[in-house]
Amino acid sequence: MTSAELPCYTIINVPSDFETPNEIQLKMDLEKGDTKVKTEALKKIIYMILNGEKIQGLLMTIIRFVLPSQDHMIKKMLLIFWEIVPKTHPDGKLLQEMILVCDAYRKDLQHPNEFIRGSTLRFLCKLKEAELLEPLMPTIRSCLEHRHSYVRRNAVMAIFTIYKNFDFLIPDAPELIANFLDGEQDMSCKRNAFMMLIHADQERALSFLSGCMDQVQNFGDILQLVIVELIYRVCHQNPTERSRFIRCIYNLLNSNSPAVRYEAAGTLVTLSSAPTAVKAAVGAYIDLIVKESDNNVKLIVLDRLIAMKDVPSHEKVLQESVMDILRVLSSPDLEVRRKTLNIAMELVTSRNIKEMVLILKKEIAKTTGVVEQEDTGKYRQLLVRTLHSTCIKFPDVATDVIPLLMEFLSDTNELAAMDVLIFAREAMTRFDNLRPLIVEKLLESFSMIRSVKIHRATLWILGEYCTQVEDMQTLMSEVRQSLGELPIVDDEMKKAAGEESMEDESVAAMSGTGNVQKLVTADGTYATQSAFSSGAAGEKSKKAAERPPLRKYLMEGDFFIGAALGSTMTKLALRFCGLVADQRKQNRFTAESMLVITSVMHLGVSGLPEKRITKDDLDRLNLCLKVLSDKSALMVQVFSTECRDALGQMLEAQAQVEPMGGKGERKPVSIQPDAPINFLQLSKLDSLMGAGDMLDISLSKALGTGRVNASDFASSKLNKVTQLTGFSDPVYAEAYVNVNQYDIVLDVLIVNQTKDTLQNCTLELATLGDLKLVEKPQPIVLAPNDFANIKANVKVASTENGIIFGNIVYDVKGAAGDRNVVVLNDIHIDIMDYIVPAVCTEAEFRSMWAEFEWENKVSVNTSLTNLSDYLATLLKNTNMKCLTPDKALSGECGFMAANLYAKSIFGEDALANVSLEKNFAKPDSPVTGHIRIRAKSQGMALSLGDKINQSQKSRLKKPTVAQG
Repeated sequence: MTSAELPCYTIINVPSDFETPNEIQLKMDLEKGDTKVKTEALKKIIYMILNGEKIQGLLMTIIRFVLPSQDHMIKKMLLIFWEIVPKTHPDGKLLQEMILVCDAYRKDLQHPNEFIRGSTLRFLCKLKEAELLEPLMPTIRSCLEHRHSYVRRNAVMAIFTIYKNFDFLIPDAPELIANFLDGEQDMSCKRNAFMMLIHADQERALSFLSGCMDQVQNFGDILQLVIVELIYRVCHQNPTERSRFIRCIYNLLNSNSPAVRYEAAGTLVTLSSAPTAVKAAVGAYIDLIVKESDNNVKLIVLDRLIAMKDVPSHEKVLQESVMDILRVLSSPDLEVRRKTLNIAMELVTSRNIKEMVLILKKEIAKTTGVVEQEDTGKYRQLLVRTLHSTCIKFPDVATDVIPLLMEFLSDTNELAAMDVLIFAREAMTRFDNLRPLIVEKLLESFSMIRSVKIHRATLWILGEYCTQVEDMQTLMSEVRQSLGELPIVDDEMKKAAGEESMEDESVAAMSGTGNVQKLVTADGTYATQSAFSSGAAGEKSKKAAERPPLRKYLMEGDFFIGAALGSTMTKLALRFCGLVADQRKQNRFTAESMLVITSVMHLGVSGLPEKRITKDDLDRLNLCLKVLSDKSALMVQVFSTECRDALGQMLEAQAQVEPMGGKGERKPVSIQPDAPINFLQLSKLDSLMGAGDMLDISLSKALGTGRVNASDFASSKLNKVTQLTGFSDPVYAEAYVNVNQYDIVLDVLIVNQTKDTLQNCTLELATLGDLKLVEKPQPIVLAPNDFANIKANVKVASTENGIIFGNIVYDVKGAAGDRNVVVLNDIHIDIMDYIVPAVCTEAEFRSMWAEFEWENKVSVNTSLTNLSDYLATLLKNTNMKCLTPDKALSGECGFMAANLYAKSIFGEDALANVSLEKNFAKPDSPVTGHIRIRAKSQGMALSLGDKINQSQKSRLKKPTVAQG
């Protein structure tokens, strides 16, 4: 096996076109070249060392001709060179030449230029050879008294590193640094010294902090951050010290640095659960969100508030701070506002709900008077949804909110208006006392609505919930006004005839007066145009614009609203007949309703509208007419009661589905009296509990020693190993593919199965798809039966199936002839590593479905006979989330339709509609049907389809293997 890699602190990008230079030429450049030539030669040598080349012959040349140079660039290059160059013999003994290097650096540590001194001290932090450091210790100590802070702070870090690695070289380091700290004024030097004492001698650090507790607020932010870390560590190790240092943390909440305030607030909440401490921390977080301009910072701090909300003792304090949290709405970012409103809705109580509603009203007022921007409409919709949730949660405020929300029905933003109607429908179903108020406001707003969807939904709600005779008559008059003169066809014919006669008069008058212009048409004939004829088209569009809203929709060919109008008229007439005893009034109202329905039907088949009425809408209107003429008890019951019962069932089903997509019911926090107590010191590394030291836990996670989740895709390397060559090939290779968000790391194991030494063994890779190889793997030498690991990084740019292919090229030592090549199997990058299940509303799904242009239709090809089993398998293989509720999928009818949704880590949306069918006559027949996939990008749609086909094929193969 190859020897372990040496530690490296500097990563230098080697150019892809770099060629290994001639060693003789390099020697000439180093000996006789000027400063520029020497610098370039030194750079080439550094590249060679990083590529694994040995340059023992050049070491003495560099010491003789380059080391004495006073050029700052060369000195900087030499620091990198001495860091990466091997300093010992294979047996571990120090090279003799390094004594000369040590003497040169002793002189640099006494150099008058502070930059050279400081950078040399930084270089000494990276040295791991005690023999090299020992002669330099007196000079390093003397640097603590240098006039420049850059030298002093690097001297402290050098002493800290040397003490940590080789404490016998400077046993009195803590005392030395403690004395230095007492007399130091520069904040960066104090910070480094204090940090060393925290790790080397905590008692000295605490005694220093105790002596300057009142001055902490005046320290620099870098020192304050280290002080917060020390207090956190000390208070976790010794809880009795909390009362001693908690005041210091309180003072740091008022620091000028936002980073210090953030850390201090987090530490304060961890150390104390007292209401005053939590309130102070919450105040600091809210100030940070409001004052900080970076949206990422705002979102991170909001996440901290959300985490605090889940702790019962903190939640009560947060509930009192709801009004302060709502100050964050001043941020222009939509995501920040959405998170803020979600937190506020979960924390608001009956004590502060009225104040919250007032703030939301002000926010709505701000959005109505400004110029419409991209996010303004979405923010308005967000506010409407929040007020909707508020009214459902606290019905007492509904009377204040409803008048404001109803103003949105005439809004140009259809999304907000539709949300208002969804709220109105739910409020009417749940709260009987609010019905009269909502009906009144809907009737007032009816004439101002300008959107066909909003009009249609409003008609349905009013038809269902108008129960007073006066309201019914008002709605009938509103509908008549919105339709115009009835019958519609006769009225439109009259208007058209009137326009034609006026046009004839204008043409007749044209010969006497008017500005006439002769034009030549495309076929060569003459055409006459005047101000009268050119204005006719404008007049026509003007007349269309002047039509009442409902008639305008019908003339545009939207007869779905005509069907909704028919249902509304039928419900009104049936309810009116039940409330009014006078037969004449009953007949008059029913006849008027039938007139409206027949007018719409006549218009639909007349040919006047832009589109003809559909058969579904025509059948619906025919049914309404038949119900009104017959008035059978069964149909009266269907229209009067069962429609409303169906609505109640739908709302109840939605209420059950929402916790699945959002937050479930919070479980009460309870601890049993016999529950074990976890001691961090006695616990294993793989069972760290959440109550332990946050720093230790985060460190254990970073090192991979924490608890491993079995569901983690990378928990077992064996699941991700791909065999690249056969066992009989001269070189065996296999790759572990580790997908880490936007990077793919290939850890390729190469085994030399021959008795020969393989030279220049190179892994050559190429990619297909939206993948990019970051760096070319370097050649290696493999001894007989030896093995080595080569790592390669691949960048991923989008969610698309990618393929990595390549070969291994090598030379056999002592053999003449061409290079040997072993072709590798292709590595297929799985799209599932980038796709995560996500949730969206039904309206958002439909909007995206209409917007996305790429569609991939996949036929179902499976041996499964159960519809639900096939859907479950599909969800498992595609990482998608089923948006269709379980109730809609339950039962056996031979058919199933479901909507699926997922998101990629790149923010791309993937939609799928599953349509499945099973023949009931043949119980053993497999499921048939198809899956339609839609996405914004072609790659996403194709890759997801390929994944489904691949999973179906693998499932089909399994039974045949079992039989064989």
